[in-house]
Amino acid sequence: MPADGRGPIRIIPKLEVKGPHLIKGIHLEGLRVVGTPEEAALRYYRDGADELIYMDVVASLYQRDNLLEVVRRTAEQAFIPLTVGGGVRSLDDFKTFLRVGADKVAMNTAVIATPELITQAAEAFGSQCVVVSIEAIRKGPGRWEPYTDSGRTPTGLDAVEWAVRAASLGAGEILLTSIDRDGTGQGYDLELVETVTRAVPIPVIASGGAGRPGHVGDVIISGHADAVAIAHVLHFNKFTMNDIKSHLLSSGIPVRQAPQPLERAS
Repeated sequence: MPADGRGPIRIIPKLEVKGPHLIKGIHLEGLRVVGTPEEAALRYYRDGADELIYMDVVASLYQRDNLLEVVRRTAEQAFIPLTVGGGVRSLDDFKTFLRVGADKVAMNTAVIATPELITQAAEAFGSQCVVVSIEAIRKGPGRWEPYTDSGRTPTGLDAVEWAVRAASLGAGEILLTSIDRDGTGQGYDLELVETVTRAVPIPVIASGGAGRPGHVGDVIISGHADAVAIAHVLHFNKFTMNDIKSHLLSSGIPVRQAPQPLERAS
């Protein structure tokens, strides 16, 4: 069990969306259609997910906002926190996602270009709504570079320094993805996660690399992650939410027990 006083660890399915499709790739590339986002979201909700993350993987690149209706319909049926990202370029975009049912909004490309957008969003909507997404590639010992546009564009920044700055500007949470590990099933980049979690005073969601329940436990214990995003092993039915939570409980890691899902009022 983590000895740092953290409460239950959040297990969060991450649903990457391209148009109407739920997709998954490796290193954020080679995207493969694996289903429909709403069906997967509701299945994970019923299986005990603590939160959900929707990411539109092409919105920033092609200036498209395809998630609005998906988010609206999901929020009407899944009564857990919902984070949405992809193509958020302004406070108006931020507000639009909140209005259709998102609880938090993740930003990457826009806040690299305009960091003050983090502060503006935190002041307008509260830090608890502001998630800064950092998609990083290892560049050498102890150094990672954030990329934008779903891993296509280098920024020239240092990922740890950027995480610290994002927190100081008002971000309420960091969604930290290792592009090197994404979709590989080889486990999380523990060094990256631990370095960031020790550097920032806000929660960090570790993403990229889960291949088995033990990897989730590793990133919580060794990486000190506050929450864990999972995609590949769930989408391809390698493990269930119950498999993962049962493993964590048997390892002494506190997780929320799955409540009976609420039914939508008739």
